[in-house]
Amino acid sequence: MLKAILFDFNGVIINDEAIHNRLIDQLLIEENLRPKRGELRQICLGRSDRACLQDLFASRSRILSDANLDRLISRKSAAYQQELANLEKLPIYAGLPDILFNIHAAQLKIAIVTGALRSEVTAVLERVELSDEFSVIISGDEPFPSKPEPDGYLLAVKRLNELYPELNLMPADCLAIEDTFAGITAAKKAGIPVVGVANTYPFHMLQRCANWTVDYLSDLELDRVRQIYDRPTAA
Repeated sequence: MLKAILFDFNGVIINDEAIHNRLIDQLLIEENLRPKRGELRQICLGRSDRACLQDLFASRSRILSDANLDRLISRKSAAYQQELANLEKLPIYAGLPDILFNIHAAQLKIAIVTGALRSEVTAVLERVELSDEFSVIISGDEPFPSKPEPDGYLLAVKRLNELYPELNLMPADCLAIEDTFAGITAAKKAGIPVVGVANTYPFHMLQRCANWTVDYLSDLELDRVRQIYDRPTAA
């Protein structure tokens, strides 16, 4: 049965792709490297900054030490949080508070699984007064491979079970909400069904790989999804 909803962050909770792209381009220029059109969408969407920057620099024959990579990530994170601080209103996707209310009303657990840094996630959630909505946050600070690998989702299941031992949560009892191919692949590798929300890619493209697809987060029919989970399986 459905017991937990696992949200991606960038592209599902907050519409910040343009900000990230601008800051990564800026970082490349500051490191005397030329941004390439379409490169970020191909390499970085759905992946952590660590994985993204490693591949961007490697494609230019620049191998980053751990110390230099940490320095670049720290610079970008500081710039990201400053960008958000300058915004009068954060670009949170419409329908998020309502769906969180419905999930809580259904007594389901809620977590975030993201490659974003915890400081970025908590800064956003605190500002929009949603910090108490998520029981677990699995962030890019954790030492696990970036999506499309399943490690982050499996860790979320483990942490929820530690927090709620009576839950006996299995990956198949969860539903992931993702907007990128990397994220959808990560969840499905972990054995978690996925709703693809068409915030980043067109509906028809996500429909090919997600279990369910919606145009907007507000279109997710939670009761209908729960009915599917609650169907008895054949012997």
